[in-house]
Amino acid sequence: MPSIEEVWRLYLRRFTVEHWYRFLKQRLHWTVPKLGTPKQCERWSDLMPFMTWELWLARDIVTDNPLPWQKSLDNLTPGRVAQTMGGVFALIGTPALPPKPRGKSPGWEAGKKRHRKNRCPIVKKTVTRPRKEASVAV
Repeated sequence: MPSIEEVWRLYLRRFTVEHWYRFLKQRLHWTVPKLGTPKQCERWSDLMPFMTWELWLARDIVTDNPLPWQKSLDNLTPGRVAQTMGGVFALIGTPALPPKPRGKSPGWEAGKKRHRKNRCPIVKKTVTRPRKEASVAV
């Protein structure tokens, strides 16, 4: 059995890790995408620590822009940095191509094979309730 000091140290570590998971789920939308394969889910989960480090390293280059109900902070939290990253991305720009003009799409290329997505069988969990016994009128 570990000593009480070691248990306390481990609890404090667990406390910070749980806050990190909460931040990932709520602010970085870790569980929002509905990905099709386990490999895609694994890649998305692999990005979460990188996004956290990006926010941690960007805290020196962003300026605090609090919302009206927030206090101004000297040491920015990852959530406050995420709030101001839109300005950084606008300044840096994007490597993406500009959007194409609207109109009739060319459609599917001739001769290109189509593959159906692999479907998994639906599993429904049902609760079987006990049958009521017939009541006898007295």
